[in-house]
Amino acid sequence: MSKKLEGKVAVITGGNSGMGLATAQRFVAEGAYVYITGRRQHDLDAAVKLIGRNVTAVQGDVANLADLDRLYELVQQKHGRVDVVFANAGVGELLPIAQVTEQHFDKLFDINVKGLVFTVQKALRLMPDGGSIILNASIASIKGLEAFSVYSATKAAVRSFARSWTSDLKARKIRVNALSPGTIDTPILNTLGGTKEEVEQAKAGFASMIPLGRMGTPDEIAKVAVFLASDDSSFVTGVELFVDGGAAQV
Repeated sequence: MSKKLEGKVAVITGGNSGMGLATAQRFVAEGAYVYITGRRQHDLDAAVKLIGRNVTAVQGDVANLADLDRLYELVQQKHGRVDVVFANAGVGELLPIAQVTEQHFDKLFDINVKGLVFTVQKALRLMPDGGSIILNASIASIKGLEAFSVYSATKAAVRSFARSWTSDLKARKIRVNALSPGTIDTPILNTLGGTKEEVEQAKAGFASMIPLGRMGTPDEIAKVAVFLASDDSSFVTGVELFVDGGAAQV
């Protein structure tokens, strides 16, 4: 059986852990060569070892445009093109509106919005017509969750980009879709604060609000990313595809 991404070249930002790493593994298994980025070299080295083949790691921050230029210069030198971009890198911090600071606002918008915009823009000169762009959004794009206001606004912007860029790139037949995860069991959940027991209680609370009764796994996001990257979704563009166990749907 032929592989769904045979011969494709993909860039995955934030590919050193969680959903990005799981997607990089799936992309390689489906025949792609993958470039992953992340801010921590140690995590990148571990990711490359785990993926095992057909992967290059580039240390950098998506909010730093010079780092993005360095990434795409390497892609151009080694492969000359990029067929798939998964703009996955993002950060989450929760603060109620009364406690929002300029630092909190700037951090989230710099990484989740500015970083995503220029990750996509700088890829375009290397992307053949008919490429696929996947934007990692969140169910927060449509939910009014307590203390999520700035984070949710960044993800609403991401969803909006999928619509606008679908129109901008229609002449080139480049598909742009937003993938919106619900609560996924990734390492970022362990940074929510509190003791290990408190974190586990929080995870159980999240699971209780999901119709399927559990959190999702990074690999469940990765499988949907493969769908959006491949010809299986050849007539799908401009959508927000929720992968959330029904959490934002009922």
